[in-house]
Amino acid sequence: MKLSGTLGHLTYSTLVHAGDNWDQMRASVEEFVPKVKRRLGVEGKFGVSLRISGDSQKTLSESAEARSDLKKFLEDEGLYVFTINAFPYGPFKGQRVMERVYEPDWTTNQRVEYTKSIADILVDITDADTSPSIQTAPLAFAPNVSDENYIARFTTSVFEVLAHLYHLEARTGRRVKLSIEPEPACYLETTDETVAFFQERLYAPAGVAELANIAQIALSEAEGAIKRYLGIVFDIGHQSVGFEDIPQSLEKLVNAGIPIFKLQEAAALWVESLSIDIIPELRRFTDTIYLSQTSLKTAEGIVKYLNLGEALDAYEANPVPTEMRTHFHVPVFLEEIGPFKTTRFAVQQALAMHRKQPLSDHLEIETYTWDVLPAELKTGDIVDYVSRELEFVMKELQS
Repeated sequence: MKLSGTLGHLTYSTLVHAGDNWDQMRASVEEFVPKVKRRLGVEGKFGVSLRISGDSQKTLSESAEARSDLKKFLEDEGLYVFTINAFPYGPFKGQRVMERVYEPDWTTNQRVEYTKSIADILVDITDADTSPSIQTAPLAFAPNVSDENYIARFTTSVFEVLAHLYHLEARTGRRVKLSIEPEPACYLETTDETVAFFQERLYAPAGVAELANIAQIALSEAEGAIKRYLGIVFDIGHQSVGFEDIPQSLEKLVNAGIPIFKLQEAAALWVESLSIDIIPELRRFTDTIYLSQTSLKTAEGIVKYLNLGEALDAYEANPVPTEMRTHFHVPVFLEEIGPFKTTRFAVQQALAMHRKQPLSDHLEIETYTWDVLPAELKTGDIVDYVSRELEFVMKELQS
């Protein structure tokens, strides 16, 4: 939905629903999104964040009828698409995902062509007065980044998509934005790493020259095109897991001139002081199909683990005073979950900044872990759950 003034658009990610192919995604959107709109009492148009998998992209790109049917449904229901989740290419529900969520990574032509196609689809299914964004993976799973050549390959791939977006706007008058999402255990994980990559690889003269060559445009055009078409998704939960100071991280991005094309209001699981007696309770969160990247903070510093179970094993082997945060998306309207806390405070900090000086024109909640939450944490059904998250964000923006 369009928020007041310059606060931008707010919605929830349909990644929370079944949507590994277009039939599933279309059915989920038809069943749930209008219900959320009614639950919130939205009288005008309600924004949609549409998940498009590789399978869905193929269907939509090949079928003008499927695109036309979607546009008619959106119009009839008073809905509009303003952002696409094109991060998970393959299956995301009902089976083990783990690090496969980053495949194909940005070194592959498959990721490039998939993303280009989604940009083309967006021009066809979105309102003419919107500048839609594409949320994408953080270039590569960090353990796979073997050498300088690997980095050069995914950097070139990004420029290939930016060239496509440049010529797409020249041809259609429609601006589509690419948003890379930093995430724990990926090549782009921390805000400092993200700033360094943009400044040293993308904004640097060599990067500008590479885009100019690929797109066959002037250097002056290429320099502007990078910032016009490329930015990041700032997932508050992701950056909280690494114990980042969220206001400081946001200020670093603003000062570096890196566009935040999407601000995701997400909270992570947080334990201020680990103890042996709560380990069994925490292990209930390890039975999941997703990665649960975890950071343990002690007097000696921060140690990061790929999964919560590994972090708990490490703590049990050496139970020194420890603070823990884990990449398990929890409801943003909850400050506590049983004996644990959440990083909701970081969401509140970011929204307070956004309220004073807008950081992004696309805001989104993305608690996709509904399926794997312990049963007692599920408040009502999925419509109630999503609606409460959106209501929390709207209230914070009105404070």
